[in-house]
Amino acid sequence: MTKYDIEVNNSADRVRRSTSDSVNNEIDRQTDCNIEKYAALSEDEIRGRILELDKEWDIERVLEINASTIALTGLALGVVVNKKWFALPAGVLLFLMQHSIQGWCPPLPILRRLGIRTRGEIDYEKYSLINSLD
Repeated sequence: MTKYDIEVNNSADRVRRSTSDSVNNEIDRQTDCNIEKYAALSEDEIRGRILELDKEWDIERVLEINASTIALTGLALGVVVNKKWFALPAGVLLFLMQHSIQGWCPPLPILRRLGIRTRGEIDYEKYSLINSLD
């Protein structure tokens, strides 16, 4: 377990275990840079960053919205174009189930490379900045 794995449900553990070390290290490095950068700023700027962190989407939310969008698109295309499109939401649901069980699904490596963080990683930055206000 790392300093970023502070979620109660351990989904961060599963996601971080399913992510390559190089990607985890880059996300950790960027998080540490953010903490260092914002901790040196004024209290108002730190509070502004904390508000940004409260609004940042974590990997679970991004996966859920992507899965929903693709599944609904497949359903619409199945109704309007061809019933074969119904395979798309079925595949998406299988990937979502795989993620809920294993913490991995095909879009995960791409999203992590794009810098999408777990809630634990976001919260680590947030609470580090809160502690810098003291």
